[in-house]
Amino acid sequence: MQTNTHFAFLDEGSKKEIRRAMLKAVAIPGYQVPFASREMPIARGWGTGGLQITLSVIGTEDVLKVIDQGADESVNAVSIKKLVHDTTGVEVTERTQEASVIQSRHRIPEVPLTEEQILVLQVPMPEPLRNVEASEYITKRLHSEDEYSGAWLMLFEQIMKYEKTATNADHPVYVNGRYVMAPSPIPRFDNPKMHQSEALILLGAGREKKIYAVPPYTEVESLAFEDYPFTVESFDGQHCRLCGATDVFMDELIDPVTGDATYQCNDTSFCVERLNEREKAEVETSYA
Repeated sequence: MQTNTHFAFLDEGSKKEIRRAMLKAVAIPGYQVPFASREMPIARGWGTGGLQITLSVIGTEDVLKVIDQGADESVNAVSIKKLVHDTTGVEVTERTQEASVIQSRHRIPEVPLTEEQILVLQVPMPEPLRNVEASEYITKRLHSEDEYSGAWLMLFEQIMKYEKTATNADHPVYVNGRYVMAPSPIPRFDNPKMHQSEALILLGAGREKKIYAVPPYTEVESLAFEDYPFTVESFDGQHCRLCGATDVFMDELIDPVTGDATYQCNDTSFCVERLNEREKAEVETSYA
């Protein structure tokens, strides 16, 4: 059987077309740019859009990190990492600080990103107005007219029903004071990380054939009413059971026997690094 011999799997023509879409997306922050999404050796809906972006921007000197809902070792993350490594030979890492390209599903890393890094987010549904309007033609017209009353109405209905906004993930954001954008299904906790981010953020939806972007140092504001301001998930009074962190997004773990709840860092590499630093400090203290 013949094997693919192209660097980074995709042929150069495909990568050029995807890069052109990315350049347009960077030039118009928050705008959804259509692109000819390619067939990939993974199922649509499992990160094909983000993978195509990663394969189009990565170079031989890059270092890759892939995470899935905060974990480096999930099936989705490991499979994507293996495909990129096998077709490029690039170095892979679990340390956020070492990576130049980070592909993620459902999370933005806890470690602040820098100008030297690119964050690629996998997106299942790029259209923030899809829940209120099924027609692609109409949603494109609404974006062009800066008409987002449907998005505001969706939040208003949540407040009427739950006395608060109930978007636990993928809470819509206003980008550069112009386009309302779906930030991908990241938790609300991660929305503020997009605001004035030093790193370039690229978002890809393979099944929906859309690419959009948040360039570095761009204004990103989560949609909210003045009397119902935007809030993130609260972990007040809780700490990670492993590393002791208190200012990160955490998973709630329920003991099946006692029913007691404990908390643990969702970003596994961040947690491991804190543990290693604490152990190192304890060793140095014992020898002091």
